[in-house]
Amino acid sequence: MTARIYRQPKAAGQSGFHGTHTWILDYGQSAQRNPDPLMGWTGSSRDTQSQVRLRFDSSDDAVAYARKHAIPYDLEQPPAPHVRKPKVYADNFAVNRVENWTH
Repeated sequence: MTARIYRQPKAAGQSGFHGTHTWILDYGQSAQRNPDPLMGWTGSSRDTQSQVRLRFDSSDDAVAYARKHAIPYDLEQPPAPHVRKPKVYADNFAVNRVENWTH
C-alpha cells in the first residue's frame, strides 16, 4: 500500500483557488472492495485506512510524516499554473491595432 501525497486541485466549476494550498496524504487501497449483498453498492471493505486523508501545510511536512511512520509514498508535484494574459476592452479600438476590426 503506497500513500499518495499531492496538492488539492482547483475545483473545475470554480474560478477561485480557495483550499488548494494544502497538501494531502491519501492512503492507498490495500483491500478489495466488495458489493453489499443487500443493496448491491460497492464500498464495504475492512480497510479503514483507505478512508483517511491527512492535510499538511507543506509537502515537506507530509513527507516527514510518511518517513516517521514508515509509510511508502509517491509525491506528485502540482502542474505549473497557466498564466493568463489580461485583455482590455479598449484595445479593440486602439489606433495602433494590428488586425482590422470586423463585425
